[in-house]
Amino acid sequence: MKSRACPDALVPLRCGCATLRRASRAVTRLYGAALRPTGLRATQFTLLQALDAVGEIRQADLGEILAIDSTTLSRTLKPLVDAAWIEGSRGGDRRELLFRLTSPGREKLKSARARWRVAQDRLQKSMGGAGWTGFLDALNRAAHAAQRIRL
Repeated sequence: MKSRACPDALVPLRCGCATLRRASRAVTRLYGAALRPTGLRATQFTLLQALDAVGEIRQADLGEILAIDSTTLSRTLKPLVDAAWIEGSRGGDRRELLFRLTSPGREKLKSARARWRVAQDRLQKSMGGAGWTGFLDALNRAAHAAQRIRL
């Protein structure tokens, strides 16, 4: 007899938010475990990766790209600034903050990418090629759609 504490399949949830949050927690746990030896959390790795991709960017724009509210983004950026992996400066408007990756930040990202790649490859292999592509597609569509909806 199978234990209810260890089901073979997850109980289907009929709520998009609950299903996405459950998936997010499980996937974050996987990447977090892979990144733990680097001293980076998955959220910090994401910010370093985003800054590497976009270069210098306004904090508000970074928050919009990553769908992170200003307070959470500020709290997540602070340890990266303190570690000198990113740096901030004032923009043309004194209220505007611009962030960019530093050379030590690029090195930290480079060293963490190998650990990140392990989690990425394992998840991709576990889902299969079509499953992986569909997964990324569906998540990107969901994020885009949700950001456009105003209640």
